[in-house]
Amino acid sequence: MDQHPETTAITAGRPEVAPDASLNPPVVLTSTFHSGGPIGYGRYGNQTWSALEDAIAALEGGSTLVFSSGMAAITAVFSTLPLGAPVVASNQGYSGVMTLLKSFHGSGRLEVRFVDLVDTQAVIDTMKGAAFLWLESPTNPCLDVADLATLIAEAKKMGIGVGVDNTFATPLVQNPLAMGADIVMHSVTKFLSGHSDVLMGSLSTNDPALLKRLSDARSFNGSIPGPFEAWLALRGVRTFPLRFNKAQESAKILVEKLTAHPKITRVRYPGFGAILSFEVDGTPEQTERVCESSTLIAHATSLGGVESLWERRRRWPIESASVPEQLIRLSVGCEHIDDIWADITAALASI
Repeated sequence: MDQHPETTAITAGRPEVAPDASLNPPVVLTSTFHSGGPIGYGRYGNQTWSALEDAIAALEGGSTLVFSSGMAAITAVFSTLPLGAPVVASNQGYSGVMTLLKSFHGSGRLEVRFVDLVDTQAVIDTMKGAAFLWLESPTNPCLDVADLATLIAEAKKMGIGVGVDNTFATPLVQNPLAMGADIVMHSVTKFLSGHSDVLMGSLSTNDPALLKRLSDARSFNGSIPGPFEAWLALRGVRTFPLRFNKAQESAKILVEKLTAHPKITRVRYPGFGAILSFEVDGTPEQTERVCESSTLIAHATSLGGVESLWERRRRWPIESASVPEQLIRLSVGCEHIDDIWADITAALASI
């Protein structure tokens, strides 16, 4: 029976129903298993991981592996590519990935072609002769949106592998595997887990051979999650649609209010999701002061949690130079919208 994602998030990854069986999967704290089973050793699998993987798989529509972090998951993807493989990626995206790809390019591990993902024709032209296309849409932190359906279709015509970072949009907004992507990545740390207490990543795919290669990369690189962290993340998944929908509703209201504020020169929002960015009419120092002046919104470098977070992204040296110095990324949480807006207006009043 087809279910709505709100239902799937609650029901997927549960133990089998039996008299006195637990409603929730247990935390399996072991490194060693008796022989004769499919796991064999704690680096190859864990029942608590499997429950979380089943839940994410049900939401994304593809077999799933969980990793110790989002960056661990991304590194596993690139580790499956041959030495010197040409890779096309955004010229403005998550700073961790940008830093990793620049390092790979500089060392010759990969040949990385950076391109503006919004320019669909430019991306298609850049893909010629490439081995892999890495898409992030919306981009972090400028929230540019790529034409995923077109780019994935063109990549498949060229025989190019496609990976999509779906952290910002989530499966509630878009399903890249259904569009033909080979891999979907999540920083489970963010919306799926949603309580700012877990570091974890995931990869989903419909290709059994690719799944095996990614699983081997996880096992032999040691980028495995802890069972307790997996249990916490699964508990977060249960309320993921409720949290995301509430935060998205508030984000749309804040976009309207920020657009009309005299101290804001630009608001960036793709029309969906719970992340928005805006640019302050002031110096970088004044923009930093805005973030430091909040009393409700946490001044922190993360997103997707139940609490609202913001920061001036260019405070980080590894952030792309294309990101404006006065840009603040705001991850909208589940607090009352009036309280969030009151905190924003008070912080802007500090300059």
